[in-house]
Amino acid sequence: MPDPQIRVRPASPDDESALSRLDHVTWSSLHAVTPRPGPQEPFFREHAGPGDHLVAELDGRLVGYVRLGFPTPLASNAHVRQIRGLAVDGAARGKGVGRALVRAAVLEARARGARRITLRVLGYNTTARWLYEAEGFVVEGVQPEEFFLDGRYVDDVTMGQRLI
Repeated sequence: MPDPQIRVRPASPDDESALSRLDHVTWSSLHAVTPRPGPQEPFFREHAGPGDHLVAELDGRLVGYVRLGFPTPLASNAHVRQIRGLAVDGAARGKGVGRALVRAAVLEARARGARRITLRVLGYNTTARWLYEAEGFVVEGVQPEEFFLDGRYVDDVTMGQRLI
């Protein structure tokens, strides 16, 4: 059960620097397929602005985020939302922040009229996979050896759940 001191709220433009720092320090090849963002790299982008993010605060400090977007730009796919990023500060891990963010993303996707929510997770990220499964996501597909990270090939696992 998430800690009652965890507050999940929509991101605002004022969160930019805190989110940029968080993204930089939480980067890991355990979950990222892109290079580590630079410490001064902007967090919000053209297709991932404040309205696409929920942030978690613990004891008044921003400690996590979830990015919710579309899996494709196609109108025929607009009924699906996708978790396109999730990060939790190392000091806040194990306190229910990730769970609170996943639950909030599911509720937000449903509120935005989505019929399904999906995500992609690296096969060896068992902690994240366990969390997503505990929150009702099921494995819908595996792309074997889709990425080459840290000297080894890694599966890309697609997970999802129906919202209606």
